Amino acid sequence: AARMHALRFYEPGRVAVVDVPEPHAGPGEVVLKLHATGLCNSDVRVYLGEKKAAAVVIPGHELSGEVAEVGQGADARVGEVIGLCPILCCGRCSFCRDGFRNRCPSRKTLGYDLDGGIAEYVRVPRELVAMGHLLPMDPATPAHLRALLEPFACVLNSIESLQVSAGNAMAIVGGGPMGLLHLIAARAWGAGPIMVVEPDAGRRAVALELGADAVAAPEEALTLGRDLTGGELFPAVAVAVGFAEAIPLALDLARRLGWVNLFAGFPPSSSHVLDLNRVHYDEVRIFGTQNAPFHLYGKAARLIPRLPALDRVVTNRYTLANAAEAYTARLGKDGLKSAVLM
Repeated sequence: AARMHALRFYEPGRVAVVDVPEPHAGPGEVVLKLHATGLCNSDVRVYLGEKKAAAVVIPGHELSGEVAEVGQGADARVGEVIGLCPILCCGRCSFCRDGFRNRCPSRKTLGYDLDGGIAEYVRVPRELVAMGHLLPMDPATPAHLRALLEPFACVLNSIESLQVSAGNAMAIVGGGPMGLLHLIAARAWGAGPIMVVEPDAGRRAVALELGADAVAAPEEALTLGRDLTGGELFPAVAVAVGFAEAIPLALDLARRLGWVNLFAGFPPSSSHVLDLNRVHYDEVRIFGTQNAPFHLYGKAARLIPRLPALDRVVTNRYTLANAAEAYTARLGKDGLKSAVLM
């Protein structure tokens, strides 16, 4: 039987590129030949033991490639270039029926529960194909940008949930890859002024380059935010960094009637003591988003080719043979987003 290379996750702190059998498409399934797979902070959190994944799973849930093999009855054609929504869901619960497949209680995700995309090929399960989770993408878009489909859909969910709209101010706490994707999306939505809060000077410089109206180190954020908004502060605040220590500042940046989205995942059992009257009297709304309802994947697929700035966010590119290095680079905060190119 044919063999391929793939990165396996064994346990926290241990991943390795190994030789495994090539997958084949059963009835209703599709096999993709992968072009590129993005590495996400969640993948790094699995590596650190902060988030669960199946032992010996092939990680990678941000993937793009082309259809290599079509199982009997599967709706796909060989050679089609696609991006993927990596969620398997039941299709029958109230969440699925309402379009929130990302909240299905029996949800499974490629790259965590089932083999994902840091490999030469991946088998796409029947349920995922049947629910339309293979999204055609423009083949002219470079592979590392097509692989942004899933994270960009997540960001669109955040932007829409925060009720960001044209001419409305926004603060983004955290200028890492996801914070910068928020910036690019908010610019596309016409939001402004937009302030990015980030301790690292290099990342602040990138945020300015990508169109932030202002950037601030955490200690100067409140003063600068007030100056920028005529003292009113921000109707929308996205927390794009998983540090509980960032929460007090995010809440301080929210104006009355403001929305604060805890977009990033936090280490297990993170907590914050809340001044309840701030929520009551100022009507500040605090919520979270994780992944995205399915319709936003289609929106993301159409937007990605129109947003050249996305290219600035994927700074580190690795071959499959060197895929393990993508983890160590992220741990050292070297560069911004990483992609493995097959």
